[in-house]
Amino acid sequence: MLAAFITHADCARHEMGPQHPECPERLGAIHDLLLVKGLLDYMSPYDAPLATPQQLARAHSAMYVQELLASAPTQGHRQVDPDTAMCPHTVQAALRAAGAAVQATDLVLGGEAPAAFCCVRPPGHHAERAAAMGFCFFNNVAVGIRHALDVHGLQRVALIDFDVHHGNGSEDIFRGDERVLMCSIFERGLYPFNGDQATGPNMVNVGLPSRSGSEAFRAAVSDQWLPALEALRAGQRKGVAAHRGRNVLAQPLTLRTHQQIGVGDQRGNGHQLPTATILHKGQRQMGSRLGQFGSHHRNQVQTCGIKIVARVLPVFARKCFGGDGFECLHE
Repeated sequence: MLAAFITHADCARHEMGPQHPECPERLGAIHDLLLVKGLLDYMSPYDAPLATPQQLARAHSAMYVQELLASAPTQGHRQVDPDTAMCPHTVQAALRAAGAAVQATDLVLGGEAPAAFCCVRPPGHHAERAAAMGFCFFNNVAVGIRHALDVHGLQRVALIDFDVHHGNGSEDIFRGDERVLMCSIFERGLYPFNGDQATGPNMVNVGLPSRSGSEAFRAAVSDQWLPALEALRAGQRKGVAAHRGRNVLAQPLTLRTHQQIGVGDQRGNGHQLPTATILHKGQRQMGSRLGQFGSHHRNQVQTCGIKIVARVLPVFARKCFGGDGFECLHE
């Protein structure tokens, strides 16, 4: 069974003006490198569907969804904030990006694909429950998580957010939702200029100083994320997680030190839990956990994309990177 590669041509039609860093070429850059590396041979292509208003309303207010859908310009651009603009194709692209998260969730939790990678835009983790900002319109990951919880019946989800910017939108949507544990790591003092103070008991935010290295990153994960993720794995939040009669155990990432840091990959029978990945800048969903990596520069986007997919396809990661493929996360 091949992993799923979910994308859509509509995602490349959204643009926010010349020289904007969140540009259509990002998707082509990722696709080109996946093709060159041979990763697409290990994936089945899927066209991302349009997210429905009902699916969006699980993460966003119904009024916000209605207003955004009705606000796209017929020509030119409409500024949402100083950095974020809509063009005539934005709504369609945003619906595809959120729909991809739903489709990935359905595929991996339904057993139709062992893993999935969503190569979509616009991104999502800055989009709040009732506000578009930071290049983001719908919070794709949040839509996917709520679909997993409300439709598939998952009881616990860990959202792992790796990005130079804090995922304020995801925090806004999930604060106080005891079914979701959000762990965020970001560079302190950058947009959106918050995150140092968590807004809920289910948030573990770690802001690092500029130019912090791998040791500081590992220490933050070990000292602050790991206890919360281990508690989630042990069922101390909302009891024992079960999906279709099976317990969901945990091991979401392996750092270069091969340290297990959280929730998600191994079932009790030793087989790998299905994994789905959603590009933010970039952004990923992994069965019962989600996480984010990101950049906008073409070369950095290619590197980010290939490493995320290598994480989804660890067997091929050995061919691309050597070792177990996971050390590429910190190169």
